[in-house]
Amino acid sequence: MTTDIDLRDRPDDEYRDRIRDALDGVEPGEELLIAADRDVDVHLIRYQIDRGRDVEWEHDGGDAGPREVRAVDRGELDGPASGTADVRDLPPRRRHAALVEAFDRLEPDEGFVLVNDHDPKPLYYELRSTYGDVVGWEYASRGAGEWRVAIEKTDEATAAESEAFTRFDVREIPKADRHETIHHRYRMIPDGETMELIAPHEPRPLHGEFRERYGDAFRWEVVEQEPGRCRVRITKTEGSASAEATSEAADSEIDDAETASENEATTASDGSPAVTRELDVRDLPPAQRHEEIFDAYAALDDGDGFVLVNDHDPKPLYHQFEAEAGPEFHWEYRRQEPGEFRVLIGKRAADAENHDHGATEGTSAPF
Repeated sequence: MTTDIDLRDRPDDEYRDRIRDALDGVEPGEELLIAADRDVDVHLIRYQIDRGRDVEWEHDGGDAGPREVRAVDRGELDGPASGTADVRDLPPRRRHAALVEAFDRLEPDEGFVLVNDHDPKPLYYELRSTYGDVVGWEYASRGAGEWRVAIEKTDEATAAESEAFTRFDVREIPKADRHETIHHRYRMIPDGETMELIAPHEPRPLHGEFRERYGDAFRWEVVEQEPGRCRVRITKTEGSASAEATSEAADSEIDDAETASENEATTASDGSPAVTRELDVRDLPPAQRHEEIFDAYAALDDGDGFVLVNDHDPKPLYHQFEAEAGPEFHWEYRRQEPGEFRVLIGKRAADAENHDHGATEGTSAPF
């Protein structure tokens, strides 16, 4: 048996009340079909929290209108469980908006379990940038197309005021994650909307990446600059969709990075080190770069490596490693383009084939 409710052309308060009334009226296991003009995930999350019920739902039709959701009440939640929001079939461009709104409506000590098809770390940084240190975030499982994260609002919080569609304080994001976090989120905002960044200084390397990936289909504006703080507004202009479509290589690189992070504990079958992090040194003064890189290398375990991102070919660094590191040293170019060189630097596993690191298949030493 299926119960239908049509919420098109209805105010948001009516969405909440009618969904609650409908779910209160169905028996566990019965299906509720909701037709709406906008996403209803926030109301289904709140229903689970307020009623202590386990509700599953799936989205039909992608971005087609009206938006249809099939929801089923599975019964009472077990113990202190907070309810689950599985957004894997929600179109990616709509996920962040729905989840940020759901977090905004949480009371202190309330939360829910997010299920996603990749690491939702960009959402964490967005929430932290907007709400501060009240974001509780704990991974329950990772990888294999199912990432589960318990998200909690740990205290009272007010969203930082901003006219932008989304906001990142990149000073709070580890350098290894900054650029791809920003690109990941930027690709999801609609044309005409703005992303605001708070950075320690103007992020010129990021500006160069935007020009490379999106051409002229964005507007970059520095709206505030003082020592230790630079506020940049990036507006997605018309034509961004076609610009992004021509950036398949960049998108593929993001996917590869996500895959590498899921398999970071595994050494590649050809004996290459497993990528455990990305080290972007482009924002560091040149005098500090080598020290940062050698410290990162010293901290590696056998079989692990990191991807170095630099603004020029780090050939002198290779020769320094060759002179000082042992036979386990591995060097492999991943990208060689103006303003962005990517190199996998690592320590080969102890049981890997013992042959010259410059001659390994897929490795290109800078001679």
